[in-house]
Amino acid sequence: MQRRFTLKALSAAVALASAGITAHAADTIKVGVLHSLSGTMAISETVLKDTVLMAIDDINAKGGVLGKKLEPVVVDPASNWPLFAEKTKQLLGQDKVAVIFGCWTSVSRKSVLPVVEEMNGLLFYPVQYEGEELSKNVFYTGAAPNQQAIPAVDYLMSKDGGGAKRWVLLGTDYVYPRTTNKILRAYLKSKGVKDSDIDEKYTPFGHSDYQTIVADIKKFSQGGKTAVVSTINGDSNVPFYKELGNAGLKAKDVPVVAFSVGEEELRGVDTKPLVGHLAAWNYFMSIKNPTNTAFIKQWSDYAKKNNIPGHKDKPLTNDPMEATWIGVHMWAQAVEKAKSTDTDKVIAAMAGQTFQAPSGIVSKMDEKNHHLHKSVFIGEIKADGQFNVVWKTPGPVKAKPWSPYIEGNDKKKDEPEKK
Repeated sequence: MQRRFTLKALSAAVALASAGITAHAADTIKVGVLHSLSGTMAISETVLKDTVLMAIDDINAKGGVLGKKLEPVVVDPASNWPLFAEKTKQLLGQDKVAVIFGCWTSVSRKSVLPVVEEMNGLLFYPVQYEGEELSKNVFYTGAAPNQQAIPAVDYLMSKDGGGAKRWVLLGTDYVYPRTTNKILRAYLKSKGVKDSDIDEKYTPFGHSDYQTIVADIKKFSQGGKTAVVSTINGDSNVPFYKELGNAGLKAKDVPVVAFSVGEEELRGVDTKPLVGHLAAWNYFMSIKNPTNTAFIKQWSDYAKKNNIPGHKDKPLTNDPMEATWIGVHMWAQAVEKAKSTDTDKVIAAMAGQTFQAPSGIVSKMDEKNHHLHKSVFIGEIKADGQFNVVWKTPGPVKAKPWSPYIEGNDKKKDEPEKK
């Protein structure tokens, strides 16, 4: 009798305790943060992890979401593409996160994609990319090619951009540079550029010796007005830009426009020899408007308070940070609208979400195609590592995930397939 009573009391206590744990767990909404904090991509991705954490702090300080605090779960996939998939399984299956903010390279996103689709998770991807993808489980807050690559080439062809006639397409050897360059090659051909006036080159991740490549560019440029389109990613940008400086390849002779170099990547480089070289983005730190001023101040204060290496002394903001900031806030707004963190309900609530962006526009999530409408800016590198905006679109541009310069894309729908 005594033993039965003890067992009953014990099971009642366990039930109460587990109910308490469940209640406690339900007090927070878990948010996955999936960025490389080590390896070749850490130079670009670490700061995005901190941007997600700042956005979470910002939302929590205003009362959280659905009356609950957001709780970040940070993992390090270490610039290892298969590990991105493993960490995604862990975040969705084990940690039960409501959403994941992460990835930089397209190869990491492609690694994560089947997992979020199979487990019906949600990924917010904050970096410009090659397009040619639409998933109901992904929101793309960076640029599609028509919001970055195509306008950059148009600018370089124009009188203001130097009237380039010959093109070096130089990238890291993986899906984003190769697909972007396939689109650009078709686009250049449609503008009358011959194959012999296009030189396409690739280097592996982490490549550091650009002496031969820069010498080749110099030689190629002797055949006519040449521009370089760089889709080099990660820490390889540092030796590439150093070699440009060493070779005396000035912007007025051969301008380089980069799609993955912003304020953060230039931190470790002597930018004086690079003055006038270009980057195409949808945001620059140097843009003047009250929202950006507030965003920069908030980041500066956060970096000092949290002792973030580099940023505590020299805080910098950049385009993928802005895209991350927009993404976290839009997701929170969609959860409030859906009154739920359920993936399908949040996806429906994301359509048409708007947010006052530091770039100076009211950023809108397209009603159908899971991409943001974005303004496009082209900036020249200044001696202090900042950018002077030399060209911009009159207003936000709607993304074209399926490039019209790839055959067969005209038959594809501008919205994810329902699976």
